[in-house]
Amino acid sequence: MDLINILAEELKGFFSLEGIVNIIQSGEYSSLRTWDGITKAISPLIPLILILEISTAFLTRKIQSGEYRIPFLIYVFNRFTGRFISFGVVAFCIGWLQPMAFFKFSWTWYGFLLGYIAWEFAHFIYHFLAHKVRLFWCLHSTHHAPEHMNLSVTYAHFLLEAPYADFIRTSICMLAGVPPEMLFVIMFIDGTWGAFIHVGANLIKDASLGWFGKMILTPSHHRVHHARNPLYMDTNFCNLLNLWDHIFKTYQPEKKEINIEYGITRTINANNFWDVYFGEIYHLVKDVIQAPGIRNKLMYVIMPPGWSPDGNHKTASAIRKDWLMKQS
Repeated sequence: MDLINILAEELKGFFSLEGIVNIIQSGEYSSLRTWDGITKAISPLIPLILILEISTAFLTRKIQSGEYRIPFLIYVFNRFTGRFISFGVVAFCIGWLQPMAFFKFSWTWYGFLLGYIAWEFAHFIYHFLAHKVRLFWCLHSTHHAPEHMNLSVTYAHFLLEAPYADFIRTSICMLAGVPPEMLFVIMFIDGTWGAFIHVGANLIKDASLGWFGKMILTPSHHRVHHARNPLYMDTNFCNLLNLWDHIFKTYQPEKKEINIEYGITRTINANNFWDVYFGEIYHLVKDVIQAPGIRNKLMYVIMPPGWSPDGNHKTASAIRKDWLMKQS
């Protein structure tokens, strides 16, 4: 019975059902008019869409072995190893940096919009560095390793990536003057949308979402971000508002004539948990050990993935530049 209870609690945790179950059991449906009630009602949405996506894939026989297995293994591993780390980082940054804020955004529609723009900038910085600094790429690459795009990929993260991401995002938002209560609302919206944009073609084939794609980042944009095609590498770093991608010239729409190839450029066994989860760390350590001199060892850590001390760089920027030259 203990095992059944544990499994039941884990399923409730995965589907985020505890909040809505408590509302139903208490009969306090008026709480659905509050922000707390709304979040509890919406939280199960992404896991339920994931189940719908898997069901659709099975019914249409488009599912492949391992497509969902490794992301779920990563979810289970993270569930038992790093459940509360990120919450602690957010709380630490709020307590430490909030008193240093230059000013404070008001709870008005324009104040919230400015707060969201600040958050999106912070997300861009974290995400950009995760692709441009090899040490941070080791934390982020687990998310890019799957060679199929579907909602399960949203659960494929290295356990230390969330603390790293939240340290940067929360720090910038606190210094920018985003109130903690506003930050939590933004984080919920951003997290929900950030999960949805991983939806696969099994469920939504044309993911550009029409005219919405001109204003916000869509699943189509994020499929581009997860691609290893030279044109698509290191683009579309934003999450909901693609403002900063336009400003920093990293915006790239999907081109229908290019067949997306998902995954990372390193040869990898995408069905092997250890390679997906620890592979980049292993190769970084190996390169650092073999590198001549302290400077080159340090450069391997802080330079982009693909950097080489001999100048024969295979970075995303170099691959993209070489590809564009061949197209011209």
